[in-house]
Amino acid sequence: MSSINCKLGVLSRPDGSALLTQGETTVMAGIYGPIEVKSQKLLINKASVEVCYRPKAGLPGIGDKFYESIIQNICEAALVSVLYPRSSILVVIQEMQNYGGLIACAVNACCLALLSSGIDMKFLIASVSCAMDNQGILHLNPDKIIWQNATATFVFVFDSTVQRIVASHTSGSFSSLQYQDALDLCKNGSKEVFEFYKTVIAQEISHES
Repeated sequence: MSSINCKLGVLSRPDGSALLTQGETTVMAGIYGPIEVKSQKLLINKASVEVCYRPKAGLPGIGDKFYESIIQNICEAALVSVLYPRSSILVVIQEMQNYGGLIACAVNACCLALLSSGIDMKFLIASVSCAMDNQGILHLNPDKIIWQNATATFVFVFDSTVQRIVASHTSGSFSSLQYQDALDLCKNGSKEVFEFYKTVIAQEISHES
């Protein structure tokens, strides 16, 4: 696994926030909620989940909207949204540096920000990415050069209970065997991410006490 570092509560306005660096990629996530929801987005039996992805520079593009859609589906799967009917949970993600593995870094930043906010979750989520080079070799959490030159890329999101796949995104050309190898590699990598979460929360508790 590449180096991973996190700071919780880095923003004062959100209900929870996290600044996460994986390798050289850095993402900041802020959670607002449960908050009042606009009538057109109101759900009677659960909270609506909104995700806003902000690129490092310029206005959000099609790719950024794609990130929003992926992360929204993941957050909806992880949150106990039925506890917060007629409200909204807003997830704001700010891209700081992108040197590969951006989606995985953003998902993990969201999980830590949700933990910081205290909003109830069914399970924690950990995302891991890998890329396959033209020799068929898989690289876990690759840097930007490997990612850009890869013949195939894989992003998986796992839950903390039974390490079930919550979401996945792939691109490029690969065989079913190579997919399985990538899945196994990322699943093993996710264990380190979950252990990292435990360390971060333990440190937070010790600071509060």
